[in-house]
Amino acid sequence: MKNIQKLGLLILAVIGLIACEQDDDFMFTAQEPSTEISFTNTFLESYILTTATSSNIGERFTWNSANYGVPTVVTYKLEKSIIGDFTDAEIVGETTGNEIAVTIGKLLTYATEIGLDNDPNTANPDTGLVYFRLNASVGTDALQITSPIQALSLYLPEQSTSGGLAISSWGIVGSGYNDWGKFADAKFYTTATAGVIVSYVNLLTGEIKFRENNTWGSDLGDANLDGILDSDAENNIPVTAGDYKITINTNDMSYSIEPFSWGIVGSGFNNWGNTPGVIDAKFYYDYTTDTFKTSVKLFDGFIKFRPLNTWSGDMGDANLDGILDTDSDNNIAVTEGHYLITLNLKDNSYTIEPTTVMGITGSGYNNWGQDTWNHDGDASTPEVKVSDAALTEIQPGVWYAENINLLDGLIKFRPNNNWGGDYGDLAPLDNILDQEAENNIPTVAGNYVISIDFNDPSGPKYYLGKRN
Repeated sequence: MKNIQKLGLLILAVIGLIACEQDDDFMFTAQEPSTEISFTNTFLESYILTTATSSNIGERFTWNSANYGVPTVVTYKLEKSIIGDFTDAEIVGETTGNEIAVTIGKLLTYATEIGLDNDPNTANPDTGLVYFRLNASVGTDALQITSPIQALSLYLPEQSTSGGLAISSWGIVGSGYNDWGKFADAKFYTTATAGVIVSYVNLLTGEIKFRENNTWGSDLGDANLDGILDSDAENNIPVTAGDYKITINTNDMSYSIEPFSWGIVGSGFNNWGNTPGVIDAKFYYDYTTDTFKTSVKLFDGFIKFRPLNTWSGDMGDANLDGILDTDSDNNIAVTEGHYLITLNLKDNSYTIEPTTVMGITGSGYNNWGQDTWNHDGDASTPEVKVSDAALTEIQPGVWYAENINLLDGLIKFRPNNNWGGDYGDLAPLDNILDQEAENNIPTVAGNYVISIDFNDPSGPKYYLGKRN
């Protein structure tokens, strides 16, 4: 009987203990969150949107975890707004994790909602803002908190409009440019004068010829160097390293080769040309606008425009009216950032516009952006990281750079010297840029011509033309 009583007391004690534990469990309820949430990824100054890259990730939103005081499942909802006040809020994605990726195709849809287009003949803008925020909650949207609003600037590159100018069928080939055709010949462009074509090109010391459509059979040189092209034997044209303007008059086959380049110099770029190994930021020709352009990372300081990396014929803007002049005290003040600078040599007008700059980084160039230098030449000021090798958007969606010295190593392409939106090429290499893991691009030391074509229907196609 006593054993039965003891057993009964034991059962009651166990039941009581279980009840207490259940009560304790019930006391663990979610509380008002003790932390705010915010985006932790780095955003770009501008997001370049093309249909060829619509399947690529435009932005990967990441954030810190909300803390509700107890272990609990938190639901995160990414919302977008066209208006900006989120009265038109639309849920982009929902997760219990800490990231949501948004494709370029989705951003293109938002660009259409904003009213953007890339037709230069319409009044619609090609740049606009779309707004994002993040909501965190538990259960059925209980104890909801919201992140600060983040605006993304969307940009649709304009459709090509050449104004009558076009890419010529003629090109430059040789040891002085592409090692006799190992990659595409340097392009010529038509001009306002019928039969006259022009090329703005960086050459190596060597020899060149001119040929049509990147093929042998119609190639021309100059056997006796009299300025008239011929098809004689031994007619290669010797050249020395440098930047040139080459003009051919196809009406009489006369030609000229003259030194030519314009660049950006100043305390806002390369310590007025005194930084060893850093030449002026070179302008590249854009036949669609008949202007010269350069994409560049600038620092707080001053800049000027000058030809051939020399102090002869340099120009600034004394009264800041957008027209270059040779007046005294005509340095142009700039602030740190990434810019597209356009120069019109027909009237010496220029523009400096904030933009996204595609660049090259890696062990094959600037130690993955970790190398440093004194851009202002002052040893007492902190060194800054060496900028990526900038490419310039010479035509809508087409980025280009030449005379780029790479090392044995690996590279990737990324915007504005930042990670997020970077591109590589997953092995086996197919020359189509992607955003997969382990997609670094191997390089062999040498001098390169490099380009990216975001208009290619197969995806953003890149070219690494090794010249020596």
